Amino acid sequence: MGMESIYGGIMELSDPEIAILREIQRDASASLADIAGRTGMAQSTVWRKLQELEAAGVIKGRVALLSPAKTGAKLCVFASVSLSDHSEEALADFARVVRSHPEIMECHALSGTSDYILKVRVSDVEAYERFMTHNLLRNAHVRSVVSSFALKELKYTTELPL
Repeated sequence: MGMESIYGGIMELSDPEIAILREIQRDASASLADIAGRTGMAQSTVWRKLQELEAAGVIKGRVALLSPAKTGAKLCVFASVSLSDHSEEALADFARVVRSHPEIMECHALSGTSDYILKVRVSDVEAYERFMTHNLLRNAHVRSVVSSFALKELKYTTELPL
């Protein structure tokens, strides 16, 4: 397997490792035989490389992607959150709120006018209003929330560019 770079822990991946990663990003449920066939490697080689990539933390997990519309989480909202307090306690408290609510699919700290952007999935506008009112706005450290509702999804992928 490739050596770990001293610059940010980026792995130097070999061409066969990249081929395997591309295949499992497309379909994590693919069998070893399928991956081996599509990459031109032996199943034992694919298995060994997968084990090495998991041990190195390159592969964080394997999941099934669900349809938001068919599972009751059709509405996608991007919420820009500004905090009134940036103390360690306030940041830790906000992080606890984010982690404790499954409606929040992603949370990123930002530069610029907002402190965080949240990707929230709920069933409808009323559910979002309840979530925002009872959870985000009740947090003592949240100064404001500006919500943008996704009208159409033009692209969605979980595949990293390799």
